[in-house]
Amino acid sequence: MSDAPFERHESRRQRRRRRRRNEPRRRRRGVYLLPQLFTTANLFFGFYTIVQAQAGNFFNASLGIVFAGICDGLDGRVARLSKTTSKFGLEYDSLADIVSFGLAPAILAFHAGHLEGFRRSGFVIAFLFVACAALRLARFNVHTSRYSGRFEGLPSPAAAGMVSVTQLFVSFLRDEQIGVAVPEPLVAAGVAALGLLMVSAIPYRSFKGVDLRHSYRAIVGMVLALAVVIQEPQIALFVIGALYVASGPVEWAWRVLSGRPLEELPPPAAPETPAETAP
Repeated sequence: MSDAPFERHESRRQRRRRRRRNEPRRRRRGVYLLPQLFTTANLFFGFYTIVQAQAGNFFNASLGIVFAGICDGLDGRVARLSKTTSKFGLEYDSLADIVSFGLAPAILAFHAGHLEGFRRSGFVIAFLFVACAALRLARFNVHTSRYSGRFEGLPSPAAAGMVSVTQLFVSFLRDEQIGVAVPEPLVAAGVAALGLLMVSAIPYRSFKGVDLRHSYRAIVGMVLALAVVIQEPQIALFVIGALYVASGPVEWAWRVLSGRPLEELPPPAAPETPAETAP
């Protein structure tokens, strides 16, 4: 009697077992790729902003930075929730951020703010923003903040967002037939100030400790903020951005004048060096 049917049955059973063993691995690989997809979307919107700014479509370019910021906030959160953080993801995110929050807003400010009228000075000011964003990201990767729940210096997404929402606000005023002409020296000063704030040691609130799952006040605040933004997004985003950018220097000056400095975190422990062995 032939054993072929039995062998085929066994081979099918082995294939099913192999598929079951490989399913968690495939699922894990898919979860690992999810944060990278958000980072890639962040990079795409940064590239989109550059193309639109050079084409003179400043409104679309500004929206590109806004969407890049949303993707940048999601990739890290998704990686932490899915426990798929990695060194590769950190490096990839930093490279994408340099494009989306360093190069893209500088090119937008250069063209929309007519910094080319300053010739070499306008070029240098735009490059200053890019260099400060790169330095800010490098410092963030290798050096934790000295204060709990604070960023050291203005975060680069916030600086880029300020450039974006300013252009959106100006576009809104012009659409409403409100004649507004932003002087080029004011644009240059604003871009330079944002760059210097990024590399400064002024602490900014991070809001990473806000627990939306268990804090009723945080949920109410988010709902109210969303309602305000939906009402008139271009005005609301500009006001929120300006308040956040100003909050760092204002709070720092208040703490210096009132004598209430922030409590610094203890420095990280140095790695132990192995004891020298006797010859």
